[in-house]
Formats: sequence, C-alpha cells, structure tokens
Amino acid sequence: MTMPSSNKLKSRYLDLLAKQFDNEEALATEIINLKSILELPKGTEHFVSDLHGEYDAFQHVLRNGSGNVRQKISDIFHDELSEQEINDFAALVYYPEEKINLVKSDIKTKDALNQWYIETIHRLIKLVTYASSKYTRTKLRKALPKNYVFIIEELLYHSNKYNNKSSYYNTLMNQIVELEQSDDLIIGLSFTVQQLVVDHLHVVGDIYDRGPDPDKIMETLINYHSVDIQWGNHDVLWIGAYAGSKVCLANLLRICARYNNLDIIEDAYGINLRPLLTLAEKYYDGTNDPFRPKHADDLGEEEKAQITKIHQAIAMIQFKLEAPIIKRRPSFDMESRLVLESIDYANLTATLYGKTYPLEHTCFQTVDPDDPTALTEEEQEVIDKLLLSVQQSEKLKRHMTFLMQKGKLYLPYNGNLLIHGCIPVNEDGEMESMEIDGVKRYGRDLLDHFEAYVRYAFNHKDVGDDLATDLVWYLWTGKYSSLFGKRAMTTFERYFIADKAAHKEIKNPYYYLREDVDMCKKMLKDFGLDPEQGRIINGHTPVKEIDGENPIKADGKMLVIDGGFSKAYQSTTGIAGYTLLYNSFGMQLVAHQHFNSKENVLRNGADELSVRRVVDKELERKKIKDTNKGKAIQQEIDILKELMQDRFLK
Repeated sequence: MTMPSSNKLKSRYLDLLAKQFDNEEALATEIINLKSILELPKGTEHFVSDLHGEYDAFQHVLRNGSGNVRQKISDIFHDELSEQEINDFAALVYYPEEKINLVKSDIKTKDALNQWYIETIHRLIKLVTYASSKYTRTKLRKALPKNYVFIIEELLYHSNKYNNKSSYYNTLMNQIVELEQSDDLIIGLSFTVQQLVVDHLHVVGDIYDRGPDPDKIMETLINYHSVDIQWGNHDVLWIGAYAGSKVCLANLLRICARYNNLDIIEDAYGINLRPLLTLAEKYYDGTNDPFRPKHADDLGEEEKAQITKIHQAIAMIQFKLEAPIIKRRPSFDMESRLVLESIDYANLTATLYGKTYPLEHTCFQTVDPDDPTALTEEEQEVIDKLLLSVQQSEKLKRHMTFLMQKGKLYLPYNGNLLIHGCIPVNEDGEMESMEIDGVKRYGRDLLDHFEAYVRYAFNHKDVGDDLATDLVWYLWTGKYSSLFGKRAMTTFERYFIADKAAHKEIKNPYYYLREDVDMCKKMLKDFGLDPEQGRIINGHTPVKEIDGENPIKADGKMLVIDGGFSKAYQSTTGIAGYTLLYNSFGMQLVAHQHFNSKENVLRNGADELSVRRVVDKELERKKIKDTNKGKAIQQEIDILKELMQDRFLK
C-alpha cells in the first residue's frame, strides 16, 4: 500500500478548507477575525490542586473564581453598594437558585420583589458587560443561557443616547418579570458570570480519595467549559483499578475503608462489596485499632466494626498482590517491600531494612507462613469479582475515560510547567533514571514513558500482569515515580509497628532542591520551557502555612498550591487550600480558609478567602498571541493565508 505524500495530504486539507471558505471574502473575514483575536488580553487561568473528594469546598472555589467574581463586583459597584450588599450580590452570583429562594422568603410584597428582580437583572447585565470586556461577542454569545440570548443581547448592547428605545427596554424588563422569567434569567446570568471570570481551569492532580464526593467533582469537570487535568497519584490509582490492576483496586478500597468512604464504591459507582464483606466477617474481628475508620463519629459501633473488618481484609489482599509484581520486575528495585516475607510468624516480628521490630495489632488469619504472599481461594474469588464489578460500572467508565481524555502526567502551558508530584532527582540535583524495557529513562523522557504505559494499560483492560499495568501501580508507590516522590510507602509499618521511626517516608530530594532557583530553571529547560520566564506549578505536598512554610519558592520559580482542600490535612496546614489565578496582568496566589457551608455564604456573605499574594506582575499585559492558544490560532492563520494564496490570489 502506498502512503500519500505530505504534499498530497496538504492539498487534500486545503481542498476541505476551500469547501468551508468558498469565496475570497469569507476567507479574508476569517483571517481578519483570527488575527484580531490574537491582540485580545489572555484569559484568566484558574489553578486548583489536591481536591481529594471535597466537593462542597471545590464548588465554592469554582463558583467564586477564587475571589475573582467578588473582585469584579467590587470594581464596578463599590460606590453604589455597601459592603454587605456587595456580599449579598456575590452570594447570588455563586448560588443563584438558593439565594433567590431566600430573597423570596424575606421580601413580603410582590411590588418589592418585582423591583428587586429589575434591579438585580440590571446589575447582572452590568457585571456580564464588565466580565466579558476582553472577549469577542461570539465568545460571549456562547457563554449566555441559550433560551435568553436574544433578550440578554438586547439588554447588553442597548443605548439610550438618542432616547428612541427607552420604552422598548422598559417593556422588555417588565415582560420578563410579568411572565415569571426572572428567576431563570438571573440564574442563567449568574452562571454566565462564573464562566466569564475564568477562561480555563487547571486541576493539578488528586481528585480522588479521602473526601466523600470525588464522583460529584468529576461530573462538574465533565460539564465545565474548559479544563485540563494533571494526574495525581490517587487519580492514577483509580485509573489503574479500572484498567485491570487488582493491586491498585485493593489500594483504593483500603483507602476508602480507612476514611469511611465506602459509599463512593457502592452508592456512587454501584460496585458490589458484599463478597468482600462476607470474607471480612469470616476471618476478622473488627477490633483492631489501626484499621478503625477515620471521620466515623456518626457511625454506630457495629458499623465501625464492619468497616474495620473490611479494612483488614483488603489490606491483607493488597500486601499479597504486591509481592508477585515486585518479584517479576527487578527494575522496580522494591525487594525491601516484600513485607509479608519479612515476618517471623512464630515470634511476630518483622525485619525491615536490617532492623527487627515487634509486631502488634496483627491480622494474619489468611496468611500461610510457608507461602505468605499466596491468596487464598476465597481472596482470589473476591478480588476477581470486585475487578469485574469495577470494569462494568458505566459511571466509573465515563469518569475514567474523561480522566484519560483531559489528563496528562505533566503539562507545559503558557510557558509554565504543571505537574502534580515531582521530577525524580538525586541529592546532587541530577535526574534519576529508571530502567524500562531495558533502557534507562530520566527527566521528561521518563515521564513520557510512564504516561505512554498508563495509556496502554487503559486501552488494554483485558491484559493483566503486563509491564503497563505493573507500571501504573509503580506510579502509586515506586521510588522513581514522579507521582509518589518518596523512597518507600510505609503502609505496613503504620499498621503493625509501634516505633514511629519506621513510619517515616523519605521524600525525593526534589522536595528540598525545588527551593533553589537554578534547580527550577534546569527542570524548566529539560521540559522545553524558557527557564527565565517559566514557573513550575506543583501540587501533592500540603504546604504547612501554620509552621511558616511559604508556597512561593525559589524566588517565584516554584509555586506549590496544595494547601489542604482535604479536611484530613487542615490541622497540619492551618488553611484549606491554595489556588492560583493567572490573568493578563500576572499571577496571584489565594489562600482559603475552611469552608463551613453554603448556608454560611448565603446568609452572611462569607467568602472563605484569606490573603491574596501577588506572585508576579507582568511588565507588559499578556495577550492571546503570547499563549498556547495564540500559537494554535497563528498556525490556523498561516494555513488560511496559504489557502488564500493558492486558490484566490494566483
């Protein structure tokens, strides 16, 4: 078979474009439009990280654009509205349905309510006008609620300069109210504002685990207007489970049991845990303290004991499933993690890294001391059934497919490097290498190979125990993993060894070398970015602001935005997460306080924000032509100009 030459392919592509732009005027109009767009200010990028299932807090941050909505309201209404009125109006934009219901319950007369409707719609129109000022009319139109595009555009672009249409506009507003369209219009305008204040959302990893509602976060992201995701270690764990990794599945089930989140498995994703519960009830007693669920104060003792048994059962399955991978993959360099083989079962001690520890809280009922890593027939049957149930979940399939479509291990975007975990380096700052398929890989090349194998595993779900599936698990726990970033995961030690020194997980040198400007520049250069202009935007490790840790590192070359969305971290971080805003004027880091409730925002206007820190102010306002999107538009312009030359200017 003869492949068409590049010239023939190019000619065919130009032929297709010629059908879309079949005359010189249409083609010229498109070129003019695209060239003009390049001169608009770049849109606002919104960075969030380590959401860990905290849907309510994430929703609030998304709806308020990390304070961007309120800032714009304040910009245009500071002379017109009091501070409390600004807060109330902001709460309306965040949660329009709920705020409208509160207003209706507070306002007693129809005339007063109608007046509130008219004032509110006028204010929203002013806010939409301001928030859309750097966009084209076409882009604004796409953001408007479809059923009200005509009405809103008339209100947006009206002018009373000649006083010819004042009656028209008054009638338009009065009819909106009289025909009871006000609620829907206000709701639509509010969501339009939310969309306009953020042009693009970056999720820098870890949507899953610990918190109660990762599935709701996924649904929100699927419906969001523009988003990308950099996979976190917890996200890859879920991808691995769906892709056929039983050990990834055991890990995520163990974490769900640990944080009292098994409802995610059963109720959100419809995965049947009955076989696991039956096994757990048969072999475990549910009194083992390290396996008691966290955040379970609302549960009765019987329910806690049941989850404890499940936790024990799946942890032992996990330890057994790890061993065959470690043995068949010597390049993983994980022989020290053959934990079940390190145990003296007669004396209940374990020898790890040359030191012998007494074991406590043991639950080795299903372990054969002569073959400690062998699954029992019942355990094998349970994990097989669980994997089948996982891969048959339509909702999980949709969510994991979206993660693959929108996700990557890292992303160079508008001159910055977005990465969840780390770039593995040694103490001297040299890139650490790992052998994959007989070749040593390091730096960007290592991450590219990790990602390629994740995608291969996802696309070959029926193949188990292959290198791709094993590498997905390695990303969760391996010492050269860019997502884990530690020398070993001490899960076994935390369950069974009292000596806390054995629990310590040593971080990759990346985590102290990232404080160094030259090191950050070196990493940016390795990923093809300008080391002088670019920054690394990082998640994964909670910033302990309570201890004085600064999320802005290496003179602004490194920004760490995991401040602890997860409630499990907030006692050690002292805050409830960082987010980052990057607009045409520069970057701002936003620290968030603990999100109490939506009701608190609606009643009191509390925005849960603390300090905004200017990371960098652009000397010259950035335009779309300076962005990734601008480069793509310029390529499109170049092709259209070639079509113009080829077809119309001969």
